[in-house]
Amino acid sequence: MHYVYLIRSLNFPKQTYTGYTTNIDQRLDEHNSGKSVHTQKYKPWEMVSYVAFTSKEKALDFERYLKSGSGRAFAARHF
Repeated sequence: MHYVYLIRSLNFPKQTYTGYTTNIDQRLDEHNSGKSVHTQKYKPWEMVSYVAFTSKEKALDFERYLKSGSGRAFAARHF
């Protein structure tokens, strides 16, 4: 499976991050252990939501959308 996920910083609740992975548990552990340069200063993180896709292409398209202006607005309203 291919996952698009949204995480939120526990210490800085306005900080969110959207990403793609094939192993959701391992990826959250990597964010919380500081292995991701983009998220290490806002750790720890909690999982807000994720969507599973069977197609990598569709997952990456959805991730790209969530990182766009209208996608961020959609995520703020629904997640």
